[in-house]
Amino acid sequence: MFGFASPFGCSCHPTATTSAGAAPGAHGRRLFTGLLLAGAAAPALAQIPECRRSRAASLAPASYVENMAQQQYAQMLNEARKARALATGGPQLERLRYIGARMVPFTPACNERARQWRWEINLLGSDQVNAFCMPGGKIAFYTGILVKLKLDDDEVAMIMGHEIAHALLEHARERMVKAGGTELLLRGGAALLGLGSLGDAAAAGASQLLGLKFSRDDESQADNLGLLVAAQAGYNPQAGVTLWQKMTRVSGSQPAPWLSTHPAGEQRISSIQTRLGALTPVFQKAPKPDRRFGPPAA
Repeated sequence: MFGFASPFGCSCHPTATTSAGAAPGAHGRRLFTGLLLAGAAAPALAQIPECRRSRAASLAPASYVENMAQQQYAQMLNEARKARALATGGPQLERLRYIGARMVPFTPACNERARQWRWEINLLGSDQVNAFCMPGGKIAFYTGILVKLKLDDDEVAMIMGHEIAHALLEHARERMVKAGGTELLLRGGAALLGLGSLGDAAAAGASQLLGLKFSRDDESQADNLGLLVAAQAGYNPQAGVTLWQKMTRVSGSQPAPWLSTHPAGEQRISSIQTRLGALTPVFQKAPKPDRRFGPPAA
């Protein structure tokens, strides 16, 4: 999970949702479908180190974890809908779905299960500086991360790539196994699957599942793979540096849940910079987005 939590607060007032495959307007639907079909031609990411997954993840049934994630995601959307905090349209939701549609076609090459996932991308009205991708391709961004960091499209892609990478690398399955198995997942699935503190239901098991947060190694792996997938989708990996510079400034001295497990901002920036030499040619060869969006108004 990306970012740090602040108290939930509604900053938008729509009342319904659509899935990533049903972006507002016919153009959005055609774009998402066309790019998914193009995934058959994606390079074989599984042949490179960034796609290697832990053997521990295989000890937890993928279908079980993905079904649990789907249920928790639906519950979260329902709670957000009741709070009138679920975006139904607008340029920022369209932006997220456009960027996601460019990235999703590369995912099955890294994890074949991703071909079966029913990808969804939603935008939640909350002051939290946060975003996540649950097992099975269930993505959410919080308005706080877009507004407070004033993200450009490349920076949004770095976050989305990072979160998608957690799902592709099956870090939630791995954390569940290492923390003690299915019983803990049942007691606190919301915390495990990345729902943060959005709503009482999502936060119910958080105190019991602190050990299920992604490790520093998980975060570094997600950075590496996320940068690659974003570069292949035509987004500049240099944005990983500016993103973490912004994140470090915004976090300041405020306690942040991700700080205990995420590599420090300076360490993260240094790691990204060392990878730019290999990533820049990938970005340069990739087809570039034909649309660009601006950050939301403060």
